[in-house]
Amino acid sequence: MTQSYDDLYWNSNDGLRLHARDHAPDAGQAARGTVVCIPGLTRNGADFDALADVLTAEGWRVIAVDLRGRAGSERAHDPSSYNPRAYADDMVALLRSQNIDKAVFVGTSLGVLVTITLASRAPERIAGAVLNDAGPKVPREALARIGKYAGKPVPPMDLVQATAYMESIGKAAFPRFSTDDWRQMAVRTFRPRSDGLLELDYDPAVIRTTRPWLLWLLRPVLWRAVRGLTARVPVLVVRGALSDILPADVARQMAATSESARLVEVPDVGHAPMLSEPEARDAILTLLERVA
Repeated sequence: MTQSYDDLYWNSNDGLRLHARDHAPDAGQAARGTVVCIPGLTRNGADFDALADVLTAEGWRVIAVDLRGRAGSERAHDPSSYNPRAYADDMVALLRSQNIDKAVFVGTSLGVLVTITLASRAPERIAGAVLNDAGPKVPREALARIGKYAGKPVPPMDLVQATAYMESIGKAAFPRFSTDDWRQMAVRTFRPRSDGLLELDYDPAVIRTTRPWLLWLLRPVLWRAVRGLTARVPVLVVRGALSDILPADVARQMAATSESARLVEVPDVGHAPMLSEPEARDAILTLLERVA
């Protein structure tokens, strides 16, 4: 399969070599701006390939990042740097390396928290934002559910086993996924070893150092950050209709913080929408029209 992106590398402030998938606008399309996509806790930039195909066809450059410690990005020398402030600073370093003044940020799960943190630290860098299935308040029960599998040792396995593993932990969130969908999810989640088996494609320390800042999600200060973001730029809140991470009432409150904020709910999906679903895709394109 032909690779539809270029590998982009930049250096973090603490000397890590970080990676992103750089999807250029389709040939013949006038460049309209840059969209930076930030994935979830154990995810990586490959999750945004389908969305990138849609946005590049409309003239947008899409940079889908691997956060430090994931996929093509170097693992942190100091695991305590696996935190939203460091991730946000990495996004500023990315923009600086590419001579980009500002971009539209699309954050999924942890990527939402990174986007909110960036809005607090460098608001001038954000032209618009998509906050995908996370917010200032996450129910403790949802965090406990994630804790049942996140960070647990996963032995090396073949692709068939990896496919079954992804379905076992995700079928409640994606009840309509086919076996091929789960296989593709496994390919994006695991990396090959020298013996041909697969292993998870992230530093286990990203989980071990997560608990302190996950609890921070419960702090009211993040509501102020969301209000500040929606007051400045167009914002789209995306919620999976089956999600327990972003309750419906929290999503509505986020969208009600400003007239510039919108809410879209993706049916038959939990945490978190892939953003290639028609409802999410169309809402994102509408947001980008407001930004352009």
